[in-house]
Amino acid sequence: MLSPQRVVAAASGGAGDAMESGKPGPVQVVLVQKDQHSFELEEKALASILLQDHIRDLDVVVVSVAGAFRKGKSFFLDFMLRYLYFQKEGGHSNWLGDSEEPLTGFSWRGGSDPETTGIQIWSEVFTVEKPGGKKVAVVLMDTQGAFDSQSTVKDCATIFALSTMTSSVQLFTEYGRLAMDEIFQKPFQTLMFLVRDWSFPYEYNYGLQGGMSFLDKRLQVKEHQHEEIQNVRNHIHSCFSSVTCFLLPHPGLQVATSPDFDGKLKDIASEFKEQLQILIPYVLNPANLMEKEINGSKVTCRGLLEYFKAYIKIYQGEDLPHPKSMLQATAEANNLAAAASAKDIYYNNMEEVCGGEKPYLSPDILEEKHCEFKQLALDHFRKTKKMGGKDFSLRYQQELEEEIKELYENFCKHNGSKNVFSTFRTPAVLFTGIVILYIASGLTGFVGLEIVAQLFNCMVGLLLIALLTWGYIRYSGQYRELGGAIDSGAAYVLEQATSHMGNSTQAAMRDAVAGGPPVDKKAQ
Repeated sequence: MLSPQRVVAAASGGAGDAMESGKPGPVQVVLVQKDQHSFELEEKALASILLQDHIRDLDVVVVSVAGAFRKGKSFFLDFMLRYLYFQKEGGHSNWLGDSEEPLTGFSWRGGSDPETTGIQIWSEVFTVEKPGGKKVAVVLMDTQGAFDSQSTVKDCATIFALSTMTSSVQLFTEYGRLAMDEIFQKPFQTLMFLVRDWSFPYEYNYGLQGGMSFLDKRLQVKEHQHEEIQNVRNHIHSCFSSVTCFLLPHPGLQVATSPDFDGKLKDIASEFKEQLQILIPYVLNPANLMEKEINGSKVTCRGLLEYFKAYIKIYQGEDLPHPKSMLQATAEANNLAAAASAKDIYYNNMEEVCGGEKPYLSPDILEEKHCEFKQLALDHFRKTKKMGGKDFSLRYQQELEEEIKELYENFCKHNGSKNVFSTFRTPAVLFTGIVILYIASGLTGFVGLEIVAQLFNCMVGLLLIALLTWGYIRYSGQYRELGGAIDSGAAYVLEQATSHMGNSTQAAMRDAVAGGPPVDKKAQ
């Protein structure tokens, strides 16, 4: 049910520059109402990031940082941003940059007060090619620090839960002294503990190898431990696909104590920078980036939006949700994402046939294509792995069918507007009526039926006024209801005339057959 990789990590704080308008920067997607201790999803802001055309259908890797406040979560993410931008520009070495360059990106600063509130996402989504050529979308997420003086236990738990349930790579910031305490964490994905300020390199070396040795010792089960602690250690490897640990040294006194520290590399301890150059490429290595998965199915950027919408609902109450509610919300988002994907299949295929600048298509062929692509979309929805069972998914399938029906009606209207005869049907009918009535007026006047001729002339005038009015309405866009009435009247006249001509033709054919030469029975 939950995503595959979680990294538990640490960094430090500093002061950052605000992003200029129009440039990539952090976007608030979950707002915190501190007075009410409630959370609100900025759906439009999140959609503007996740529904960009070039990434909306790519499988998503969500890299997030969660942890206690003032533990350097934003600081650490900004080094990840620097690395990703360096890779995007084709660089292969020295991604840390110039020693005089301040660290920018997610807002951060030193001090004892928290900086980030709620959940923020970097506005630019990075496209990374994995081994084998598959492209994935990498989203960076920053979260509010937990356990500050303004947050309740529910606030902290909600931030942890939202970031965990929507992430595929999660970093949890922690200090070395706390890492020495007992481990009670129960994260959901592949787990990496990133321990900053490690003070015992003579026992366990900095980096991944020393971290793994330290973690193996910490996960040992001992007889004197509490039963709950033993259970966590016994089951932790069965809960995660992999468990790793990385030990980082202290970033230096300048980082920890200077109020003027702005992230320049020259102020950071060389040991810390050396380990950072190992850690960041390891975490963001395309081979190590795990796509977000729900129930064994990879989640796209568009699907992630549905999960955010579903999860935020269950955390808006006064109490923390029951696991059953979380499961139901996941199942709902899972089905909505499958329906959205199926709807896109129908829409994109229909666009190829009759959308945009495509020529007019006969109604019979259009209906045939509609049935074909509708079945294709429904098959995709049924084959997609979903949660909740068949009965639960049936409601979403019915909603999908209704949405496809609405799309088909819109395609029919759009296709009909391309029909040249349909466009000029009303003026053609009116002009034909004017010509016929004008000729009839002349003939009746010629034989002396002046009253009838005047009546025909009045009708010619009315039709001429109707034609001019219709032209003005089509040009100006005003009085559309009157224009619709004129179109309906012209369509009715054309329908009656066509029907009468059809009946006359059929009658003539029947008479021709009935009046034909008798059949010579002997010749049969």
